[in-house]
Amino acid sequence: MAASNITSTHPAAFLLVGIPGLEHLHVWISIPFCFAYTLALLGNCMLLFIIRGDTALHEPMYMFLAMLAIIDLVLSSTTLPKMLAIFWFRDREINFYACLVQMFFLHSFSIMESAVLLAMAFDRYVAICKPLHYSTVLTGPLITRIGLAAVTRAVTLMTPLPFLLRRFHYCRGPVIAHCYCEHMAVVRLACGDTRFNNIYGIAVAMFIVVLDLLFVTLSYIFILQAVLQLASQEACYKAFGTCVSHIGAILSTYTPVVISSVMHRVAQRAAPHVHILLAIFYLLFPPMVNPIIYGVKTKQIRDHVLSLFWRKNV
Repeated sequence: MAASNITSTHPAAFLLVGIPGLEHLHVWISIPFCFAYTLALLGNCMLLFIIRGDTALHEPMYMFLAMLAIIDLVLSSTTLPKMLAIFWFRDREINFYACLVQMFFLHSFSIMESAVLLAMAFDRYVAICKPLHYSTVLTGPLITRIGLAAVTRAVTLMTPLPFLLRRFHYCRGPVIAHCYCEHMAVVRLACGDTRFNNIYGIAVAMFIVVLDLLFVTLSYIFILQAVLQLASQEACYKAFGTCVSHIGAILSTYTPVVISSVMHRVAQRAAPHVHILLAIFYLLFPPMVNPIIYGVKTKQIRDHVLSLFWRKNV
């Protein structure tokens, strides 16, 4: 009976405020958000279309890029439609379980994105440091296993969160001061002992960011050593040029995370909308920028896009 009472104290729905303090600007703020979301959808869908349709691009690097595009599509589509509904139609209500599902997808796909960026660093390491073994090391089955490992790690780490949140009594009301259901924003409404949730959330974030970035950094240390040993300067530029797109994707993904983390600690008294805008920037910027980075810097994709436009014009 006690267990039944505990599980029945959550609200039927939460109310998402949007961006606290900037409610009067929601319509104007929605314009760049909608533009960025449209670019993310078009760019990532085009990448997937090009990679799927061109057998010459069925290589490990492009398979990882296709995974990244799918993850970016899910990440942006998990949050942006509801955010735009809040900004345009003031549709602030979200079902309690829909909120937990949104939170699960948001955090789990963020973890998957970090894993795929790590896999792409491994791909560049093998391509530059072990070029003769590239085709034998990065086989189709290995790429499939890496993809499954990324999904398994994310799902395993994030599955406990919805069950942990479901058991709380939400006595602080149903209003979430955010644009979407983020773990800590929901925890702040809960009563009782939430220390485990706080520690678990921080531990997972630190484990993912620190561990993945550590291995990415190690990969590039080995890559740099290999590049500097090449005979000609032209060969150095050419070898390192194959990494530029991946480095851009890493910077576009991790820079907002680091800035947001620093702001939470350094500028704790900053207005809530500052932290929320940074969180939204993290969700919007990588999905919008990654297709542009790879489209501009990757010759095969760039040539394919240009040929498509050339055919249409002819």
